[in-house]
Amino acid sequence: MDRRFYISSPERSCHGHVKIICETELCRPRARRVCARFRSFMDAAPTIITQGLTRRFGEFVAVDSVDLRVAPGQFFGFLGPNGAGKSTTIKMLTGLLAPSSGRIEILGLDLQKNPVEVKRQIGVVPEGMALFGRLTGSEFLNFAGRMYGLDRETTAQRAAELLDFMQLADQPKKLVTDYSHGMQKKLAMAAAVIHGPKVLFLDEPFEGVDAIAAGTLKSMLQGMIARGATIFLTSHVLEIVERLCSHVAIIHQGRLVAQGSLEELRAGVEAQTPAGSAAAMSEAPTSPGEKMTLEQIFLRTVGGARHTEQELSWLG
Repeated sequence: MDRRFYISSPERSCHGHVKIICETELCRPRARRVCARFRSFMDAAPTIITQGLTRRFGEFVAVDSVDLRVAPGQFFGFLGPNGAGKSTTIKMLTGLLAPSSGRIEILGLDLQKNPVEVKRQIGVVPEGMALFGRLTGSEFLNFAGRMYGLDRETTAQRAAELLDFMQLADQPKKLVTDYSHGMQKKLAMAAAVIHGPKVLFLDEPFEGVDAIAAGTLKSMLQGMIARGATIFLTSHVLEIVERLCSHVAIIHQGRLVAQGSLEELRAGVEAQTPAGSAAAMSEAPTSPGEKMTLEQIFLRTVGGARHTEQELSWLG
């Protein structure tokens, strides 16, 4: 059976999307609610849209005909196993890597035709942070602000506010190279938002970050969403994605296999898992009213391995 709950191709009609859901015979009232919400999602003018997005490296297809739609104001999680194509996709969405084929539209602008205008309106925190280690935090943020076209006064004001918010202002002469990993993550985030982007792309922003730094970053991101920004996040920490994101897409072996709200994905997984099956029993909530977690949804969608008790029995 096709694992795709919501095929996100813009060329297909909204009815075509909903038909896939209804054909799996979800509980009838819930199916109608899911379909109605999905129609509303499809009708919204997307902030991010891709059509047939593909990237090849020689004979290897890293990203294969990915069709994404991200509505304004969404906190959107982009998930997948290692090597699934997450980082390659986000590099194409931010103009760091040219697609082999397909189309990308950000804020109504074709990225390939208007790369400079798009980059003025987005912020990016890549997985491998590219920071200038011989600058202080203040110098780096002032440099970033000027690169985005802010005047000196505005840049200096915002840099000071960001350093204070990120709890980096107490050592003004400390060089970036001497920052801890968590401090560098916070500085990279500050540089990505200093110009007030409408869309923020984050590739593994919480990797290697302690609880205090993670709390600071999450607070800032939630504030941006409250003010109408759109955030596109990749992360292996599914608990954080589940807590922050309203919508999720899952990529597996370069292909998009699921897209929708957490409730929609949960309903899709439950509909495709026969009642009484081993999978249904193993993933059933442990208490009444408890919902399937994003981790369970993810494993069911990508076909995660299930190890038996006999495996590695020598471990004791």
